Amino acid sequence: MLNIALFGPPGAGKGTQSALLMEKYNLNYIATGDILRKEIAEGSPLGKEADQIISKGGLVSDELIIQIIEEHLKKHQSSAGFLFDGFPRTYIQAYILDGLLSKIHTSLTCLISLDVDKEESMKRLLERAKTSGRSDDNREVIYNRLKEYDEKTLPVLNFYDEAGIHAPVNGMGTIENVFSRIVEQMDIALSKKQMNIVLFGYPGAGRATQARKLAKEFDLVYLATGEMLTAELETNSKLSKIIEPHIKEGTLVPDELIVRLIEKKIKENPIAKGFIFKGFPRTMVQAYILDGLLRRQGTKISCLINIEVPTLELVKRLDARGKTKNRMPYDVSTQTIVKRLEMHEKKTLPILDYYDKAVNVFHVNGEGSSDEVYERVVKPAKETYRNVH
Repeated sequence: MLNIALFGPPGAGKGTQSALLMEKYNLNYIATGDILRKEIAEGSPLGKEADQIISKGGLVSDELIIQIIEEHLKKHQSSAGFLFDGFPRTYIQAYILDGLLSKIHTSLTCLISLDVDKEESMKRLLERAKTSGRSDDNREVIYNRLKEYDEKTLPVLNFYDEAGIHAPVNGMGTIENVFSRIVEQMDIALSKKQMNIVLFGYPGAGRATQARKLAKEFDLVYLATGEMLTAELETNSKLSKIIEPHIKEGTLVPDELIVRLIEKKIKENPIAKGFIFKGFPRTMVQAYILDGLLRRQGTKISCLINIEVPTLELVKRLDARGKTKNRMPYDVSTQTIVKRLEMHEKKTLPILDYYDKAVNVFHVNGEGSSDEVYERVVKPAKETYRNVH
């Protein structure tokens, strides 16, 4: 989904630019102000409550806004995307929007802010007052609205600056010129869209094989922390000395070391179309870390694919792998294999619930040949690709 929030002070021209954006990108329009005015005109209980606040230049409660937006999202979640005009207006509403969008397994692509000075905003709104018939278009209310914007709404920019998806646009000039600047920012935002997959499953589920195939088909960067750690061991560095005991015993390597390796990999691929993560995250803490790492890049996890294999089959596979050159240190005995599987169940399995609340989680049967499993794995990957792009 392509989801845009159009931001700016009263009189910045958000309504005009919204119409152009909807036409160009086929977006579903959500303007809380328009919806509230409709409720006020109809004299509904919601409208009466909102009218007392809006007529004084204030902001309606978040409870009312959530009801309006959530209902609209549910009705139109099969659309190409949403355009938010007049929301979020506060720092808290920015968190609310993240939560509402995550419920339909999507997120905000970018926030476009139209920069217009106060004098121009006042001039435009007073001019509009001559023909609009809106009770909130008078000098006193306009002043209050601009003051409210400065005090409560501008901090929203910091929220999206930190997320890396804020795109400021000069809102002065002709409608055509402003729209052209917006489209330029949209092109940049769309070029940053990534498909990031967590390939999940117990040790022995065949994640490495499937992850490499997915990486090749979708041109993703394959990121396997286990292989990265093994490569580090071969360097005989100081870091390798710290890592070695954990690898041999099948215990988890400290997060500080893992994060360093992942940050390095991400920085080495600044224009990647996406990443496929195998072996990370392994704990809830690592899940939070990964979300933070990707958020700094202006992206997020797109989906999680869980490869399911019966426990007895996992033990057989790991035991067989222990007799090959591809064996892992914990493959040496049934005891160490069982210990590793138990650790996964205790430490790693809760991650499924964590991601199930935020992204699409797909469960795939991991039994059969490599090609048979891939036919099952690639289907949700293709669905995710369509949603992302």
